[in-house]
Amino acid sequence: MDELTTLSKAISRVLRHRPDAAGVMLDKEGWCRVDELLAGLARAGTVVSVEQLREVVRTSDKRRFALSDDGQLIRANQGHSVQGVTLRLPARTPPSRLFHGTAAASLSSIAKQGLLPMRRHHVHLSPDVATATAVGARRGKPVILEIDAASMHRAGHKFMLSDNGVWLVDAVPPQYIRAMPTR
Repeated sequence: MDELTTLSKAISRVLRHRPDAAGVMLDKEGWCRVDELLAGLARAGTVVSVEQLREVVRTSDKRRFALSDDGQLIRANQGHSVQGVTLRLPARTPPSRLFHGTAAASLSSIAKQGLLPMRRHHVHLSPDVATATAVGARRGKPVILEIDAASMHRAGHKFMLSDNGVWLVDAVPPQYIRAMPTR
C-alpha cells in the first residue's frame, strides 16, 4: 500500500468512525479543524503534513474528503458511523436506477430485510455499475444490485447526493432491489 493510501485510511478512520482515536471533535456536520486533525494524528503516531493532507484530498479516486473554501476545515463526504453527525445534504431526485455492490453471502439477508445502513448513517448507492462493482469487489467477487430509485422516490423515500457522487438513502426495502445477472 502506498503512503497516500495509508494516510487516506487513517484520516478516513478518524473523520468517519473514530475521532476519539486522534482526540479530535467533529461538529454536527462532520467538520474538523485541519490543524487539530494533524495534531491529533501526530499524537496517535501518524505524522501528516498539510501538503500531504491536501494531496490525499486532491488525489483520492473516491473523493472521500472535502476541505472548506478557506482550507481550515476538513470532513469526510459520507460514510459516517459517528453519532450526532448529519451532513445536512438537500433531498434530490435520483436517477431512475442506482446500483449497490455487495458480496454473495449477503444476498439472503438483503432479500429479507433490504439494504440497511448497518453501522453507518445511510445506505450508499452508486450511479453506475462500474462503481458498484469496485465497491462490491472489496469483499470478494461482487454481486451488483439494481435499485429502482424512481419507484422509491415516488413512494416518498428521501435521496441525498454527497459531494463525491455517492447517493445516500436511509434504507432500501427489498421490493426495490433486483440482483443483476453475473457476467
